[in-house]
Amino acid sequence: MITLDKITKTYNKGAIKAVTDVSLDIRRSELFGLIGPDGAGKSTLFRILTTLLLPDSGTATVNNLDVVKDFAKIRSSVGYMPGRFSLYQDLTIEENLHFFATVFGTTIKENYNLIKDIYQQIEPFKDRRAGKLSGGMKQKLALCCALIHKPAVLFLDEPTTGVDVVSRKEFWEMLARLKAEGITILVSTPYMDEANRCDRIALIQKGSILSVDTPAGIIAKFPMDLYGIRAANTHQLLREVRSYSNTDSCFAFGDALHVTFKDHSPGDTPHVTFKDHGPGAPTAANPANDLLPYLRSKGISDPTIEKITPGIEDCFIHLLGTPAAATSNN
Repeated sequence: MITLDKITKTYNKGAIKAVTDVSLDIRRSELFGLIGPDGAGKSTLFRILTTLLLPDSGTATVNNLDVVKDFAKIRSSVGYMPGRFSLYQDLTIEENLHFFATVFGTTIKENYNLIKDIYQQIEPFKDRRAGKLSGGMKQKLALCCALIHKPAVLFLDEPTTGVDVVSRKEFWEMLARLKAEGITILVSTPYMDEANRCDRIALIQKGSILSVDTPAGIIAKFPMDLYGIRAANTHQLLREVRSYSNTDSCFAFGDALHVTFKDHSPGDTPHVTFKDHGPGAPTAANPANDLLPYLRSKGISDPTIEKITPGIEDCFIHLLGTPAAATSNN
């Protein structure tokens, strides 16, 4: 449904590389996530696919239409929700929706069933100007306007950025219902936890694709055992674990550290928690237990070490440190 073949785009006469040789193949009726931090190249790809930017090189198609040659046809068959709220702030909810329906030669009544579940949540405020809406209500209005002409493909560029947790959850539930209607959805987000709601995801950083797979598939490729380490003084713990000679990687995740070790491969130890019981306590032959005496010698009180399952963010961080991350378009 969406294809990109070696798409490259630069700015400032080639001085800034936004995306480099990006290739993707997104299937019909798929909810596909483009996952990466700000500046990774997500918005540039969205603007190319919605015909707002021309690529420097490479080709791309949307619903078998070329983004350069068939730009007019693409614009009438896709819905686009940019990262920044771009509706008319001095128009009401109802006026905005009516305007976009008219632009696409349709009516609210004709496609009301598609937006009904979303619109009913903001309908009590239909006479309120868009500029006076909360973040979550703006999000729902923008989605209604992007759907009012029943697009074949829906592009959502960071739709949940700056939105409260409840509205984020509601929004992804809406996307699942739209996918069931047969709409192909490409959504970008900097939130790693949202990746698990997609059928497949592409991890992107500095304009390059690091990996493409299902969320479970990307997690399954994590090559090492991962441990969660906690102690009362997290700041000191981070400093000491990073200085430990056998530490491969160490990053803070909330009140815990996520750590891998240099001489530890997957499957060496079961999913258990190790605790420091003081000098002379029995230790298993694994590097997590070897760390405990070291932490005790540095004044860390009662650390705990638990083998944990990596998340998408762990995988993303690992791939950033891999010189040649393998990519797959399967």
